[in-house]
Amino acid sequence: MSAKWASVEYLATGANRQTAVADWSRSGLLAFGADVNVALWQPFDDPPKGILKLLSGHKETVKAVAFPPELEGDQDAYLISGSDDKTLILWKSRRGSHDFCPLQTFSEHEGPINCITAARLASEQPRWIVATGAADATIRIWMLEAGELRLLQIIKTAPKFFPLALSLATLDDDADVLVLAAAGTRDTIQILTADARVDAVQFSVQATLSGHEGWIRSLNFTKENKDPKSDLLLASASQDKYVRIWRFHQGHELPALAASGADPSSGAFLPGKSPSNKAYWLKSAGKDCSITFEALLLGHEDWIYSARWHTHADGKLQLLSTSADNSLAIWEADPSSGIWVSTVRLGEISREKGATTATGSTGGFWTGLWSPDGNSVACLGRTGSWRRWQYEPAQDSWKPCVAVSGHTKAVTGISWSRGGDYLLSTSSDQTTRLHTKWTASGANTWHEMARPQIHGYDLNCIDALGDSQFVSGADEKLMRVFGEPKAVATLLNRVAGIGGSDVEHMPDAANMPVLGLSNKAIDAVDEDQEIQPVDDRDREAMDPASMVKKSYLEINHPPFEETLSRHTLWPEVEKLYGHGYELSCLATSHDGKLIASACKASSTNHAVIRLFETERWTEIRPPLTAHSLTATRLRFSADDNYLLSVGRDRQWAVFVRAPEEEAMYKLLQANPKGHSRMILDAAWAPCENPVFATAGRDKQVRIWAAATSAEQDDARQLQFTQAAALPCGTSVTAVDFLPRLVHGKAVLAVGTEAGQLGVYLVGEDGSAIVQLSLPDELMLPKAVLQLAWRPAAALEGTDAHTLAVAGEDSTLRLLAFDETFLRTAGQ
Repeated sequence: MSAKWASVEYLATGANRQTAVADWSRSGLLAFGADVNVALWQPFDDPPKGILKLLSGHKETVKAVAFPPELEGDQDAYLISGSDDKTLILWKSRRGSHDFCPLQTFSEHEGPINCITAARLASEQPRWIVATGAADATIRIWMLEAGELRLLQIIKTAPKFFPLALSLATLDDDADVLVLAAAGTRDTIQILTADARVDAVQFSVQATLSGHEGWIRSLNFTKENKDPKSDLLLASASQDKYVRIWRFHQGHELPALAASGADPSSGAFLPGKSPSNKAYWLKSAGKDCSITFEALLLGHEDWIYSARWHTHADGKLQLLSTSADNSLAIWEADPSSGIWVSTVRLGEISREKGATTATGSTGGFWTGLWSPDGNSVACLGRTGSWRRWQYEPAQDSWKPCVAVSGHTKAVTGISWSRGGDYLLSTSSDQTTRLHTKWTASGANTWHEMARPQIHGYDLNCIDALGDSQFVSGADEKLMRVFGEPKAVATLLNRVAGIGGSDVEHMPDAANMPVLGLSNKAIDAVDEDQEIQPVDDRDREAMDPASMVKKSYLEINHPPFEETLSRHTLWPEVEKLYGHGYELSCLATSHDGKLIASACKASSTNHAVIRLFETERWTEIRPPLTAHSLTATRLRFSADDNYLLSVGRDRQWAVFVRAPEEEAMYKLLQANPKGHSRMILDAAWAPCENPVFATAGRDKQVRIWAAATSAEQDDARQLQFTQAAALPCGTSVTAVDFLPRLVHGKAVLAVGTEAGQLGVYLVGEDGSAIVQLSLPDELMLPKAVLQLAWRPAAALEGTDAHTLAVAGEDSTLRLLAFDETFLRTAGQ
């Protein structure tokens, strides 16, 4: 991509909800699984830039990601990822870079891969032992050396369990003995050891640790201190709501504490239960070692998903635990008594959990990570978004920081505001999100700034109505119209420099009744105002956790996840009824006066297009008829003179504005054989004579141009004929035209079911087509579901055009195209 005429401007996607899904490397790069991709994020970028890159290679959900431990002098960095597609991919880049390339792909496992761990061996050349656990009830041991991963051993779990957590460590600084802890869908932990001095490393089970009473989700080893003879500590986190710490002590003698029986947590036993202080013994590579139970950490109220150690530069050892109770805790041993206590608690306060999972309880934290220096922690919540805190020594407090967020399921619809100031995206994850540039930072980076709609149904389509309203359709029979609240408008004005002039008539904010789906307008409350507890029997009762205090959005940065998911809702203005089945598509006219919509249909009766006017929000009757099956896309022409519809019945239809008709539009032309298979998308070109494109499952894009009839030069006599056909090699799922001509040519973006993107220059008469090749790095691993060029109004004074891409892989991407290149290419 030497010309760099096309580049990625913004990537947004949510993380997969798995404990082993992320890792933070020593060089400061955080990698996490996001649908089928591995996303790379540099949390310490200042100002924050969000996701840097997406690595594509897996075919199904990525569940496990790990960086093998790095040392200062290493030239290369490696990354290992495992997925539901049963494959393991080894990635490599130069240290300090994020240009990871896939080196090897392995399909040895027979089930989805759940966890990965790696330990470095003491040798002149970098060498690692890697262990992977999968849902085939096996643990596989690998050697990573000189950029190659090779399989050493297959361990079948006995008694059978599916590994969910693995941790590898060397017993001492000599690194003669490797210790592997494995656990998962049983309440015991298996300890395996191997002699690291031999090439064919072979692990064998040495002990089974009992004590937990639920599945074990996370295991992590660390050295107690920097002494070469230091004991090894293992933390285990379980669904029984407890973290246990185990001590591995070398020699024939038990550690002093276990020998005396003076267990520091003996006063904190479970009711009726006593943690067993049995000593387990290991022998490997000629070395003896005892394992004793060290401490039981009490404090979480729900399943604990992860526990991770960090040794600070001053030698202080801390443990980070994250739980489904919406909190993360940092634990350390009291210097005088040795008792482990929680010194920091971050996340949600219990009383503010909220009664509704839509905006209240965020559903817990699935994993927690330490930054390389231990001064920052990041955790992943139910919404797929990250939250990060930074330790401020001067105040001795943890301060929240801007992190990354995104959809966790297919992005089904995108729409720019009429002026192009912001982009709305909607998804099968039942949320609508608003993205715009953070101009106040000076870096002009894109971020999610509001979450206007959090719904109980999968959302299918969306379109903007002017600059402060939008309408969306879901897997329900009605459309919902939303208006911008004052709190969000002032936030966008302060942070992004948009709107803000006409806020007086807006409601303060919105929230959602506990048992409802409609966002209600509310007044923001003052900081000191008392919030009443919720009565669950009242359908209109408001969730106290979603009450909006005026101070929540008085910020000068993109909102944090807890604010996004609760305090940036938009109030619902109107519901539009009429359809008999789930909404399939909708479109708003450019003047904002009409909404056209269609629903899923298997008969002519339901395959109608309904028009609604936005002044009184009433349906204009009768509905427009043309299709016999589901209409897949509706598009108004730029002057709103024509309405184009395409459908699964392989036909397209053009309706022309007819003010004298009751229905406002009448059928101008229908082509029942527009494509040989169903038509999935369509778009109008910004040409003087009407031209549109249709995209079909028959692997073609067809361009249709208007020719007026000889008798009358009248818009109502137009007939469209095919001007060109573009073969695309695979089903075409999305098309869109740039809203203005570039050097007399229309710019057409095309997306396919295979994730390919293409850009074509089309002559004003629909012919003379030039294809521009795009770099492979811009392609998607799954289908492109929708494309939307930024409106021309937002392009004044710039030489770049922005294309929004909605992916089935849960990504929203903004691509920037250089106008100078488009001009020269079209000559």
